[in-house]
Amino acid sequence: MKNLMRYSTILLILVMASCGGEKGAPAADDAQPPAAEATPAASEAAPSMDLPEGVTAAMVAEGQTIFTSAGICFTCHMEGGVGGPLAPNLTDEEWLNIDGSYESIVSNIMTGVPEPKEHPGLMLPKGGTNITDEQVQAVAAYVWTLSQGD
Repeated sequence: MKNLMRYSTILLILVMASCGGEKGAPAADDAQPPAAEATPAASEAAPSMDLPEGVTAAMVAEGQTIFTSAGICFTCHMEGGVGGPLAPNLTDEEWLNIDGSYESIVSNIMTGVPEPKEHPGLMLPKGGTNITDEQVQAVAAYVWTLSQGD
């Protein structure tokens, strides 16, 4: 049930983000309201989850995209952040190297994990990628939501 709620929330976030907001804004010739009008709806995409201060549903959706693409996070943490032989599960409540707060996740991604407490794979700063600081914040927002199920 916990996973069903989590995936339903993420799906809702993705649907809402694809309907508007900065990254998911429709083409100018589409008969959709401007992104500024769509932003409030996107921020309400996760009604059962109180996001950390400064985090929006659009950031979570962008973070999921980066997690599975440019951020290459999925190569060690696996698709959906379920963990694997090289890196821990991000979907449970256990945090091995940090306290699990949004701020600590941002910091962890920025600095990397040179000496993990478990798992043989170390993590380079920004996962060894060229993602921006804003993209790190989006990935951290997505990762934070993974462990926030009921």
